[in-house]
Amino acid sequence: MSRFYCTKSAPRVAKSHKKFVSLQIMKILIDQFVPWAVETLAPYAEAVSVDGRALAPEAVADADALIVRTRTKCNASLLDGAHNLKFVGTATIGYDHIDRDYLASRGVRFTSAAGCNARGVLQWVSAVLAHLSEVQGWTPQSKTLGVVGVGHVGSLVAEYGRRWGFRVLCSDPPRERAEGLGEAEGFVPLERLLKESDIVTLHTPLLREGGNPTLHLADDAFLAQMRDGTTLINASRGEVADSEALLRHSGRLTLCLDVWEGEPDNLNLKLLEVAEVATPHIAGYSLQGKANASAIVIRSLAHTLGIAELKEWYPEGIRPSQAREVSWGEMCAQIDDHCHLMEETARMKANPFDLEDRRNTYPLREEFF
Repeated sequence: MSRFYCTKSAPRVAKSHKKFVSLQIMKILIDQFVPWAVETLAPYAEAVSVDGRALAPEAVADADALIVRTRTKCNASLLDGAHNLKFVGTATIGYDHIDRDYLASRGVRFTSAAGCNARGVLQWVSAVLAHLSEVQGWTPQSKTLGVVGVGHVGSLVAEYGRRWGFRVLCSDPPRERAEGLGEAEGFVPLERLLKESDIVTLHTPLLREGGNPTLHLADDAFLAQMRDGTTLINASRGEVADSEALLRHSGRLTLCLDVWEGEPDNLNLKLLEVAEVATPHIAGYSLQGKANASAIVIRSLAHTLGIAELKEWYPEGIRPSQAREVSWGEMCAQIDDHCHLMEETARMKANPFDLEDRRNTYPLREEFF
């Protein structure tokens, strides 16, 4: 299997363009771990690779555009002095690190890479299900799978879960209200989902306020409704689950976690120790997911700045994400070749404070369904 690494020296697959527009030396700051972006944009502007965690107000003061990841908090504290700023893009699904109201108030265009790595996360969740099936000795037909948050990722998890024979229950109050979804479509109240599910998997954004906040959604009250022996999977955001509550219920629940409250520097080491699966926030780290994220942000930037040649850009040589039917047996037989779940768990538990380094050097896996 071909493997690519998420580093600032990621493979250069995009060709330089001989013809390019003049942007009067516009300056674009790009997180060093967003692959393909610097070399793709360099013919059109001053494209500067930066450490997203250390980005300071003085560094962005003369920037026209930013391409970031989750470690860069884009808010007034960072951006008030960036008077030329026209665009902020995050090469991630989540955007809880972005003050979107602030950007809107300044007329700065914002783009996230919605859905970019949905199939990568699907395959991580599938690896968890395959592992649990093997060690606990069950088949999908005997289990109820509860999907909390049914957006890009949750929809795929529900879809493949049904194909494989799981009874699937879904909960997503905003979608239910907006689309009139109910039990006929598999949507049920959260309380019922928690009581009836054998496996609960979280796929919500992190929302700190509003009508359906998800900060500490999985708290003591949430977890208390789950039966003894139930599995909780979290591949959304660490803060969606209350770490202390998870620890209190860990004796009766199986915990499979890719995201961690307080990551990367303030992990709950006791929680890490008791987790059945523990990986360093790499569920969505597929080659196609990274390519999709870079493409979404670069295309949006191209539209904002008027770079016609990049409006349909995608990395050369990378096969895009493709939907493919795969049986439960085929998935279980092949998933370990693509997602080394227990190797990553052992590494994480042995070196918990290497989480950020491991994320940044993780060998991107090829999606296979």
